[in-house]
Amino acid sequence: MSHSSATNEKHAGKAPLLQRIGHWMRRRPASLWWTLSLLALSVYVWLFYTFFVSPFGFRWKALYGDPHYPEGYDIHGIDISHYQGKIDWDKLRNAMVTRSPLRFVMMKATEGASLVDERFEENFYQSREHGFIRGAYHFWSNQSSARDQAYFFLDKVKLEVGDLPPVLDVESHPDGVSTEDFQRDILTWLHIVEDRYHVKPILYTYYNFKEKYLSDERFDDYPYWIAHYYVSKVQYKGKWKFWQHTDAGALPGINGYVDLDIYNGSYYDLKQLTIQAGHDEFSAGEIYDSLEVENTSDAQSPTDEVVITDSPNP
Repeated sequence: MSHSSATNEKHAGKAPLLQRIGHWMRRRPASLWWTLSLLALSVYVWLFYTFFVSPFGFRWKALYGDPHYPEGYDIHGIDISHYQGKIDWDKLRNAMVTRSPLRFVMMKATEGASLVDERFEENFYQSREHGFIRGAYHFWSNQSSARDQAYFFLDKVKLEVGDLPPVLDVESHPDGVSTEDFQRDILTWLHIVEDRYHVKPILYTYYNFKEKYLSDERFDDYPYWIAHYYVSKVQYKGKWKFWQHTDAGALPGINGYVDLDIYNGSYYDLKQLTIQAGHDEFSAGEIYDSLEVENTSDAQSPTDEVVITDSPNP
């Protein structure tokens, strides 16, 4: 049999089949079509909810519905940077979260070894002038050494009695660096800054990031500020002091969204966490200069200049 005749017979066989299917479909009642359509729509809605709505339910509610705040906490705060633009501090002073006043404001101060947040000086001044407990954080960069970043922070940020301890914000792990070396770098920053203020810095990072890279027990003594969004409760099993629970907060005096935080304790506890009198005896510049002199005389490499121990000297 030739190829053309075989093809014709194949198409001829298909035609009656398609006609029979079409005839069968035309004979079905309209109710069947409605039933099938509703079933298909139900499957679509279920899939959409399961994969797009449910995992981000808290964010959808924060953005488009009534705000949801963790229950059982009375001490609320925010963290800000230049992304919030110019803040109307008079309006923010009277802001309430679940009928509780804002108590503290964390703000971005520095990043890496050369960047100062453009709104830092104003935010730092205004937050204290308007009665908030203030804190300043350094955003970790994988492009600069731990020592350079620590000294840069100390040079640009002058914390005072009543301020929260300095904060290190760590959100990324450098490529090609082992977890052990990465942890050593983070501890270097923490120890240098701790030696300056004689208080343990606060460590900020995401829940999953800490579990993966910073779960070493040497970090357990540092107050932990956990970033864990769109959940009703903290899933982290260890101790924590602050919880950044959403990035979709809305408050008077701030245009757009702002991060909302809670403190895991009383207002008295929060005040006790702040820098106390006698912890600011030296300026950051004086310590930096003295260390630079020591480093020059030692002729050691930057990675060898700080000895990491489990229990750093106060």
